[in-house]
Amino acid sequence: MSEEKKQDARGGRNEEFRTSIGGQALIEGILMRGPKKQAIVVRAEEGLVTKVEELKLLKDRYPIVGKPFIRGAVNFISSMTNGVRALMFAVDCMPEEERGEPSKLDAWIEKRIGAERAERALVTVSVVIGVAISVGLFMLLPTFLTGLLGAFAGGAIVRNLIEGVLRIAVFITYLWLATRLREMKRVWEYHGAEHKAIFCYEKGLELNVENVRAQSRFHPRCGTSFMFIVMIVSILVFSVARWSNIWLRLFLRIALLPVVVAVSYEIIKWAGRGDNAFTRVVSAPGRALQRLTTREPDDSMIEVAIESLRLVIPEAPGEDEW
Repeated sequence: MSEEKKQDARGGRNEEFRTSIGGQALIEGILMRGPKKQAIVVRAEEGLVTKVEELKLLKDRYPIVGKPFIRGAVNFISSMTNGVRALMFAVDCMPEEERGEPSKLDAWIEKRIGAERAERALVTVSVVIGVAISVGLFMLLPTFLTGLLGAFAGGAIVRNLIEGVLRIAVFITYLWLATRLREMKRVWEYHGAEHKAIFCYEKGLELNVENVRAQSRFHPRCGTSFMFIVMIVSILVFSVARWSNIWLRLFLRIALLPVVVAVSYEIIKWAGRGDNAFTRVVSAPGRALQRLTTREPDDSMIEVAIESLRLVIPEAPGEDEW
């Protein structure tokens, strides 16, 4: 590859575009995922610690899971799994006195089944618990609370709207409470650094601290935006379930959840691809919520974001175009 093309592939593009590269903030680090590789970069005592892996995509083995309205649920679970693994790596990079000693249960499991299988089991359990908490808190709890209103909730349409409002209220309250945690402040700052780096790359600017610092921390393809779209889409999808029986409604919420995720994923994917009046309206609520989930990063965090992004930019320009 010529030197000019290499520079292009490292962020020196001349034109503005939309990239499919996305990331996730970690404890003192960032996970960045490109079309072929994912990179974890963590700032540790000895400097930047990196881990780069080639992606093994399920859609390469089973093309059907990459089709529209199927890929959403698959990518959601994949993102959660990769996120948990990346978080575990970030914790391992922390000073020993901060991460503490492994529990007796962890040590016993590792001794019985081996370190690699123990890690896979921990990741699986963490993902299952994470999904269960998310579904319970944001989907089932609003349905249950609305059911307690009984006849006071009115007809099916009114009941569904009340449930939707409660769902959004629970979600915003959850985000607000998370901002109160001192430990989350730096995670939100790394989140902002990740968004800024991606914006800088999409604008075709050189990836350096000065250019990245000048970018917005509010990105339309953020996970926060995705979750808010899920809340809105759920109001529409769940409107088909008009039964008053609370237990049947709870069951249908779970059964219809893959449909909600699938539709929401296609909306956020479409909104992130272009910039027009309609996509700006769709992205606006999620961008507003990012005032809770992102903060302005310092230069050391921006350096982490730049490094993680550089490690996943494909050699050939355009391979990561959205």
